[in-house]
Amino acid sequence: MTRANGGRPSDQAPKNSAFPSAAAPYAWLLAFFMAPLLVSLAISLTHAVDGVPPYSNPLDWRALNLDNYRSILGDNLYVLALWNSVRIAATTSLLCLALGYPMAYAMALEPPHRRHLLLMAIILPFFTSSLIRTFAMINLLKETGLINQALASLGLIDPAHPPSILYTDAAVQIGMVYNYLPFMILPLYANLVKIDWSLAEAARDLGAPPRQAFLRIVLPLSWPGILSGLLLVFIPACGEYVVPTLLGGQNYVMLGTQLANEFFQNRDWPTASAVAILLLAILVAPLLLLQALARRLEAAS
Repeated sequence: MTRANGGRPSDQAPKNSAFPSAAAPYAWLLAFFMAPLLVSLAISLTHAVDGVPPYSNPLDWRALNLDNYRSILGDNLYVLALWNSVRIAATTSLLCLALGYPMAYAMALEPPHRRHLLLMAIILPFFTSSLIRTFAMINLLKETGLINQALASLGLIDPAHPPSILYTDAAVQIGMVYNYLPFMILPLYANLVKIDWSLAEAARDLGAPPRQAFLRIVLPLSWPGILSGLLLVFIPACGEYVVPTLLGGQNYVMLGTQLANEFFQNRDWPTASAVAILLLAILVAPLLLLQALARRLEAAS
């Protein structure tokens, strides 16, 4: 540490030494987020050609245009894909919140030695690939699956004509909730476990019913975990590919499936890049909305 005039320690050296470490995250974002995003944006402004790579030169700025975006927004198939993606992602987020909040709440109230076991049970599915877990859902939801076999053994359905949930909207919803439920529970648990539960106890001691103590104290304090969980579920669910393809069938339309079709079947990279950019734009809107809501709740508290 050096000393400036007057014998006071100078903080110039720590500031200079901290500059590389402060610049590292920005360099990482620039190299692995902004650069690929700019490349995708440039490709989305080109047109498809029969060659390698299968798009025109993105450096020729005179040939760049918005035709791919116009064709996507004017195509009913992509409008349906957009609607399905937002609808499925939103309902998945709300269902995960409805199922995950009670589980995270119960985990936070458990003694510390039990919390670790419950937390491991939540994390355990991540040890298996989501692709394998989705294939396992097929064995549960098909006509001869375990669910129909159990219902038939109880006499609740006709075993000769069992209903099939597979390749329906309900199957996609079930698979999405199953795959993304841990992403909701973990941030909720991390938030609820830090709450000072003596505040709720004090409210009950002052005569507040348990329901009112939860709504007035616990729920407002858990808003950061709720918002984090909604973002962690909604953002990847919008671009999901595996679950709608396996559980919804080849004709089930979402932005993730359409993007894969344009890339690998049609080899139309400009259109696929435009779909990716539009998907990113769709995800930025709820992100900014939830951030604004979080700042408002923080200011109110």
